Amino acid sequence: MELNERCRLKGEGQVVSLHARVREYVFVILATLLFAVTGVFAENIDHSWPQFHGPGRDNISRERGLLKTWPNEGPSLVWTANGLGHGFSSVWVADGIICTAGNIEKDTVITALNMKGKVLWRSKNGKAWTRDHPGTRSTPTIDGTRTYHQSPIGNIVCLKTETGKVIWDVDILTKVHSKNSTWGLAESLLIDGDHLISSPGGPEACMVALDKNTGSIIWKAPSTNELAGYSCPILVEYKGLRIVVTLTAKAIIGVNADDGELLWHVKHESYADENVMLPIFHDGYVFISTLAAGSVKWRIAVQDGKVGLEEIWRTKELDNHHGGVVLLDGNLYGTSTVRNSKKWVCLDWQTGRKMYAETGVGKGSLTYADGMLYTLSIDRLMGLVRPTSTSFELVSSFEIPKGGKGKSWAHPVVCNGRLYIRHGEFLYAYSVR
Repeated sequence: MELNERCRLKGEGQVVSLHARVREYVFVILATLLFAVTGVFAENIDHSWPQFHGPGRDNISRERGLLKTWPNEGPSLVWTANGLGHGFSSVWVADGIICTAGNIEKDTVITALNMKGKVLWRSKNGKAWTRDHPGTRSTPTIDGTRTYHQSPIGNIVCLKTETGKVIWDVDILTKVHSKNSTWGLAESLLIDGDHLISSPGGPEACMVALDKNTGSIIWKAPSTNELAGYSCPILVEYKGLRIVVTLTAKAIIGVNADDGELLWHVKHESYADENVMLPIFHDGYVFISTLAAGSVKWRIAVQDGKVGLEEIWRTKELDNHHGGVVLLDGNLYGTSTVRNSKKWVCLDWQTGRKMYAETGVGKGSLTYADGMLYTLSIDRLMGLVRPTSTSFELVSSFEIPKGGKGKSWAHPVVCNGRLYIRHGEFLYAYSVR
């Protein structure tokens, strides 16, 4: 073969080899990017909202990649579900199902929807609450193949998540010979292993643990001679102890989650016994804020086998009614009722000092996702807020549709790129990814 021909073939081989290497590098880069992007979306899709205030009961969503601003008319409304019955329950979202509760005629009814807002099943949970502010209060809780709900009159039901079929039910107030609170039970039930936690109050027990499989009582925490509050329990793990913390009508209590021992009972009386807020636990401290009584932060003190609360600070600059409070980056956010009426207040977690009190969207509830606060007023105004300790930075806002009766009291939920807002018989699903 002549020298020129050998050089030509060698050159072509080098070009082919170079092209092959380029294709290989491009493939690796694309595969890496695809893996990264897929991982991001998988992280979002896999996250659920299995109970009131989410997986950790801290009202913090793990969602990422959400809108940082909304159009003037708000984010895209994907669908609207009607006929859920009147109520103030929020939703759980998991395994392709959305679940909530409401009054339908004379019954408390739990409704499951698919991700397009179509009804999968409905199941009754006793009679409806038809007295002052009629409607459901508590949000159902999902635990795998089973769903649990407590009605305002104290009926607890365990359902098959897939079909809504009743597995067992129990009238908890009758079971422990207690009376109802003025505005009906509002507790969203807590799952702890095989235990289902309910806090009915009364002369026999401040709290009970039911066997989640059968509904039978496993333990009773001693009575504090108070009726139930309107709060929801949280599970705290601290210094080797597992403690269930909640509010009765007139106090904050801590109960050993394993055996029902009453670890502390500290008086905290609000106007009209409206102890509503779900407590916040962080780094050994517990915080609550209630109507007129204001906000208090305690340290959980464990010494010589005894457990109690040591007060760190208290203030009336924030007295939260029933919209909840979020702890975020060393700041507490929520609306006040008396001292800073209908304003959004920010407190410093360490000292309790008021950082600001501003009108915002008006008194309401909130949740947090992907660097932003989602604030819903009791008068249907939804806001997207950048959390800072200097001012209420409202980035975007819109009004949810008219049609729902009563105030928009149900707490908003952000899950799987959707913002869920319940108002009366309606549930609205907005795309915020």
